[in-house]
Amino acid sequence: MKAKINSIALFGTSADPPTLGHEALLSELTKIFPKVITWASDNPDKRHQIPLLKRTQLLRILVKKISHPKLELVQELSSPRTIHTLKKAFQLWPEASFSFVIGSDLAVQVPKWLNAKSILNKATIAIAMRDGWPIGDQQLEEIKNLGGKIDLLPFHIPESSSSKFRERPQELLVPQELVPLLLEENLYGLADNRK
Repeated sequence: MKAKINSIALFGTSADPPTLGHEALLSELTKIFPKVITWASDNPDKRHQIPLLKRTQLLRILVKKISHPKLELVQELSSPRTIHTLKKAFQLWPEASFSFVIGSDLAVQVPKWLNAKSILNKATIAIAMRDGWPIGDQQLEEIKNLGGKIDLLPFHIPESSSSKFRERPQELLVPQELVPLLLEENLYGLADNRK
């Protein structure tokens, strides 16, 4: 897969919390795309454990840790609806072509997005394969039938999920740079879990 010169990878995430999987994905994207933009957002299909402001703070720490010139956190793109994010992205980078990055676990949701057809006409869906989340031909066909272009990204994301961390908070599931804040504010009960 070769990204175009003006191609931007857009990766919105609940970041509830950011895990080693998020770190691996963002790092891999910088090897493929000339620009990688991330932000924390509220997913209308999920219940979030901590406020968006805190999740943004955690994601900012992760982006700073990765510290790659192609990677940027642009929180103003945050919206529970992809179509609104895409409109903002076109305002910020009118000349760009966009690849909307999702994990293979979310592919099944794409056809159900608000204005899915419009989104799929404006951006490529770039799917990162997550270990433990295979993707079926039927899921890909549903996206293509709505006019979607799909890129299967040439790497796998290790099995590391925010939900697993929320169920049983363990420091080894998140980048170490996040641990001080998680402990200090006892986010997700990590400090309690340590006792």
